[in-house]
Amino acid sequence: MSLKVLIVEDEMIIARFIEYQLNSLYTGLELHIALTVDEVEQYMEQNSPDLVLCDIQLNDRLDGIELMEKYTATKHFSLIFITSYQSKSSIDRAAALHPENYIIKPLGENRLYAGTHMVIQRLQQQTVKNQAVEKLKTLTPAELNILKLIALRHTTKYIAESLFLSPYTIKNTRHRICRKLDLNEENNALLSWAIEHQHMLKF
Repeated sequence: MSLKVLIVEDEMIIARFIEYQLNSLYTGLELHIALTVDEVEQYMEQNSPDLVLCDIQLNDRLDGIELMEKYTATKHFSLIFITSYQSKSSIDRAAALHPENYIIKPLGENRLYAGTHMVIQRLQQQTVKNQAVEKLKTLTPAELNILKLIALRHTTKYIAESLFLSPYTIKNTRHRICRKLDLNEENNALLSWAIEHQHMLKF
């Protein structure tokens, strides 16, 4: 699952620069450029972005702050303002929407990276966590119980004896769990996954 990132910038050259840099810096992003208020509205009707990078000074009927005010109350997304405005009043207006960051133009690779990295990293980590939660929901109670024992580094033989089942049954269950979690059954992938996500398993 990729992160949906909306770039709101009315200057195509700058918008393409942001798009190029984000593609160079990160993987797993689904980038979309909106050059006008109408394009933003069309996008928002059909999508729920994870992150919006929005220029404040738009040559349109709304500025970036007014535009984002329309959506922050009804959609859940992280917001970063990108602007040449540095006035206190502008910053105060933007701050009322609780943006994650505020990047001042002119943009460069380092400035864009500094302004987006922690936000995108956190969103990507949350996406991975959400994916793991959804995969865990596909497991039956019996499969989940065996996964918990795997997370505790117990062997197939030990798990079978503890649950009064045959080792063959436990091996088959391990195979099913691997398929549901989209794991390669080689190189102890299931054990590694179980240990990594142990905090998500309720004991």
